[in-house]
Formats: sequence, structure tokens, C-alpha cells
Amino acid sequence: MAVIRPFAAYRPDPEVVSEVAALPYDVYNRKEAKVVVEANPKTFLRIDRPETVHPDDFDMYSDEAYATARRMLDEAMEDGTYVAEEAPAYYIYELVMDGRSQTGLVACASIDDYVNEVIKKHENTREEKEQDRIRHIDTCDAQTGPIFLAYREQEEISVIIRCIQQEDEPLYDFTAEDGVTHRVWIVDDPADIEALKKEFAALDQIYIADGHHRAASAVKVGLKRRAEHPDYNGTEEFNFFLSVLFPDSELAILPYNRVVKDWNGKSEEDFLGFLAGLGTLEKKDAPVQPEEKGTVGVYVKDQWYSFTFADSYRNDDPVEGLDVSLLQNHVLAPYFGIDDPRTSDRIDFVGGIRGLKELERRVSEDAVIAFSMYPTSIGELFSVADAGLLMPPKSTWFEPKLRSGIFIHKLS
Repeated sequence: MAVIRPFAAYRPDPEVVSEVAALPYDVYNRKEAKVVVEANPKTFLRIDRPETVHPDDFDMYSDEAYATARRMLDEAMEDGTYVAEEAPAYYIYELVMDGRSQTGLVACASIDDYVNEVIKKHENTREEKEQDRIRHIDTCDAQTGPIFLAYREQEEISVIIRCIQQEDEPLYDFTAEDGVTHRVWIVDDPADIEALKKEFAALDQIYIADGHHRAASAVKVGLKRRAEHPDYNGTEEFNFFLSVLFPDSELAILPYNRVVKDWNGKSEEDFLGFLAGLGTLEKKDAPVQPEEKGTVGVYVKDQWYSFTFADSYRNDDPVEGLDVSLLQNHVLAPYFGIDDPRTSDRIDFVGGIRGLKELERRVSEDAVIAFSMYPTSIGELFSVADAGLLMPPKSTWFEPKLRSGIFIHKLS
């Protein structure tokens, strides 16, 4: 049983929402984030990444950094940038990218469901990355970036959401600079709220699609607040975390490609022979975006190849059967000596949204070889999580990205 409840959001005034809404804080490096903030002083990225309003040598993990975030958030809530919802509500959030639409429900999920694995994970988190968001959430007393959750589509939920979209005018309707359109509707009718709450309560599993570190951080802040308030009764806002829940049928996962920076003391010629021993290797005249599972594009020295693993290397294990696992276990580890891609500085990961030209650019500048991957499916993600297993790092890249700053969940 999943507890998915409405909340009284702080949300931007419609006049400024397109300026405020920002891509997630972790899609930028420090230099890129500062450029965005300097170009748009209203962007929520300045609150998510408060170091951007300080000199370049400022310690982005200092107490002052998080205090700056809290000050700017308080100012935005006081100067009219944000309006406060008077009563708890759900929100419908539609994103349209390249003609494809995905529509989710904005709500608060339960930290107990996370702890008890009703909300299932498929990735490990890193302590140092958690600590940053723990301090940000705790100091701001708010969650500002929603967790991307997925569930197996339920027609009853979809019908309710479609009816509201068709009958009501959206609160927000804008197209961001990257061409993604964002539309938001409020769900404040008590009957609709109760119907949605009941339908989600019938779900036994919900899955984290994207945002594992943000989810883990929000949960740890909630547990910390519980320890600080031993008389808590479970209804307090710190027992819940900001989420958007999407049906699996509407989600698209892009590939997460790889580039390797050196030959590990070996050579291109040796590698091509090694790879041919694992399956079928074919030279191609055009860039290779794999179109079926078990196939990998390979780019080296201005030449593309299509490589398909032999059947003997494939298996039905939820993790070992993933294409990213096949590449890691049979190519990256044995040939390149990259045993742990989470810690190795000899490998880098390139989101599929950047395209194959980015792989060619990287090989021309700072890598020796690139691999274009067939995307992991949402079904594979569910299978890994259901088995209580974890995917290799950088297995999935979801697009479009949810914007931060459209919904603020205050913890007290």
C-alpha cells in the first residue's frame, strides 16, 4: 500500500514561472551553473546551487552556502515570486518533448514507504552527494526538486488525470529554452483527491526512476526530524518527500553512452581483434545508434563499428543481462582494466540527449574510444528493482528532465 498524499505547495507566480523553473542542480558543473544564474537572476538554480552568487573560490559546501540558499528562498517567498497554496492539493504535471507527452501526478510520498521498500530503488547512492542535499533540505526547511517516480500504469488513475486536463485550464503553460513544454493543473476537488489517494493506495510497488540521491537525502532529513521530535505522530510534513509519479507507458529512457580515455597499455588493433572474439563486429559508414538489445556502437579513430555480443554472453539475470553489464563485464573490465566505473577516472559517461556527435567530439579531444548503447528499458528497471538488485552506475538517462522550483514542499 502506497501513501501518496496532497500538500500545500509554494509555487511561482504564473508571470515568472518560466524564468524560475530550472533544470535539476546536478545536470550542471559549477562553471555551467554560474553562467545560467548570471544570465537569469530569477532562475531557481541560484537557490539549488547557492555558490553561483558567490566568487569562484567560495566553498560551495560551507555553512554560508546553505544559509545563502535559505535567505534567497525566504526572499522569493516574501517578494511575490512565490504564492502559497491555502489547502493541500495534488498537481498534474505534463511535459512535452519532441512531440511526446508524459504526464505525472505531483504529490508527497512517504519516507516509511521508502524505508519499507514499497518505493523501490535500483541504484546505489554516494554519501558525499547525499550530504550536500541533506544540508540543503535541512537548512532551507524545504524540498525543492521533485523525485521522479514511476508506477505500472493504472487505467483508473489515467482516466481521472485526463478528465481534469480536458475540463480545467492549466495553472502554467510555457515552453522552456530547450523546447520542452511544461503544463500544470491543480487537483483541488475533494472527490478527485480522494479518488487518486485511493487508487495509489492500491499499489504495492512504486519505483524511483531518477533522483536516488535526492530521495535518500529527503528521507534522511525526515528521519533526523523524527529524532529531534520524538513526539511526532507521522502526519508532519517532514515524514513525506516531494515527488512526481508517472505511468510506465509514457516514459522514455535514452541510452547512457561511455567513453574511455586510454588504451590501458594496449592498442586499437588489439582491441578490435579482442572484440571480434566476443561476437560480430562490422565496419559502418555512418554513426551507429544501436537498434536492438545486445548491440553496441563503437567509435575509434574516425571509424564507426557495430558490435553484437554472441548469444553465449547473454543471460536472463535482471542485472547481468543488461547491455551496460555486458559491456562492463566482458569489455571494460577485462580489456581496459576498469573494474569499478563508479570510481575510475579513465571512463566518462555521456547522456544520450547529447547525441552521437558528442561521442565523436570526445574521441577527437580527450578519449580514445566511445561506445553508444542501446537504452535500458523501463521494464528492465522494474525487474532489477523487484529482484532487490542494483543496476551498474549510469544505466539510465531520462528525458525530459523535471524542473526544480515549480513546486516547493515546506517541512514545517
